[in-house]
Amino acid sequence: MASTGKNEDGPADALALLRTDHEQVRLLFAQYEGLRGLEDAEEMMAELVDDLCDALVIHTMIEEELFYPALRAATGDDELFDDAELEHAGARELVSQLEVMYPGDEHFDATLAVLAEEMAHHMAQEEGEVFELARACGLDLAALGQRLALRRAQLDEDLSAPPAFDAAIDTAAPHEGRRTPPRAPD
Repeated sequence: MASTGKNEDGPADALALLRTDHEQVRLLFAQYEGLRGLEDAEEMMAELVDDLCDALVIHTMIEEELFYPALRAATGDDELFDDAELEHAGARELVSQLEVMYPGDEHFDATLAVLAEEMAHHMAQEEGEVFELARACGLDLAALGQRLALRRAQLDEDLSAPPAFDAAIDTAAPHEGRRTPPRAPD
């Protein structure tokens, strides 16, 4: 059975929540790979990549807004979290490229493969060094997990809301060719 990200006693602590995110990302990459080479799978592949992009956007935001600042304050280790944020910036760039591409487009698979490789490295480092540091520094991981879960719920709602449309101004024109509605800027 997959991890729910929850402790038996209640809500997820921060590390369980983030590990569940990582498991979801790994699963989405694996599901995409399972569809490669199948006929008529492009629509399902596009949906998986949309889900993957949404998951990564939300995950990086909750880490950068809440998790990393809490660890910076508790440990004073800026270098580790500066590196993690640079890795997030690279992932966001690849996500933005994927959001305007379709499976089958030139460079789509290569872009997705680079993202998968970068995320595998990032998640392994985080689950090792960063999570160990979080456990050792005395943070209240249960309280931080609640804050992460609340912020994730807000972001989930924001991403699922339909894009704003002003009938007086055709706002769709600048975004023609996008697979998904434009996202709010970081």
